[in-house]
Amino acid sequence: MALPARESPIGKPVSLFVTCIVDMIYPGTGLSVVDILEHVGVRVDFPPAQTCCGQPAFNSGYRDEARTVAKHFFKAFKDAEVIVCPSGSCATMLRHEYPMLFTPDEGELYREALRIAAITWEFSEFLVDGLGIVDLDLSLPASETFAFHDACHGLRGLGLGGASRHLLAHLGNAELTELNECEVCCGFGGLFSVKMPELSNAMLQNKVDNINDSPADTIVTGDVSCLTQMNGGLSRRKSGKRVVHLADVLAKALNKERA
Repeated sequence: MALPARESPIGKPVSLFVTCIVDMIYPGTGLSVVDILEHVGVRVDFPPAQTCCGQPAFNSGYRDEARTVAKHFFKAFKDAEVIVCPSGSCATMLRHEYPMLFTPDEGELYREALRIAAITWEFSEFLVDGLGIVDLDLSLPASETFAFHDACHGLRGLGLGGASRHLLAHLGNAELTELNECEVCCGFGGLFSVKMPELSNAMLQNKVDNINDSPADTIVTGDVSCLTQMNGGLSRRKSGKRVVHLADVLAKALNKERA
């Protein structure tokens, strides 16, 4: 199914869908997203009734349960004009899967699924493809080398990857290099890592090897679920390398400017 077409988000307020893991484990990343959006002149609101997008249930085959969560999402974001999400996987759920959870004969539910899909943007693509901004006119406090891990859902479901690289390429004191097998899964895959832990761990060890072999000081990604998986593996291997979310790198430069 083709992705629904989107209108330009320029000049419209943004409703932040922060995602479960950011909300519960990485709230600072959510604040980083807000800081960057406000830096480029976007008005941001946070619908307080938001919960999960339903992806865990959907990926496990529990479509009825996923539909229930989606219906609540519709209510929480009923007034949203643009939705921005700092997660390629959750954005993919809204863009790809919501229109498939409902059928045209369900009337308003189906129309709302299409509406949500048509106003949703992942954080980096919103800045670059939506607003046309590649240069935030910011600089990091010190020189740092970065490489990217391209999270699976964002890369394959939304075609992400280029936007985040453009943003860091225009960031002062940021040098870009490539991570070997940057497009290969880290082994998290949501419930995949729970249901198939041995295979998940084998994939993680391959990713950790590539990170440790990379000349980059820091690995950047757009999904905190992948970030959690990789940093866990790096920590257990007592590696000095770490993975960070793109928004936190950009906010680090913004905080330097504020200081």
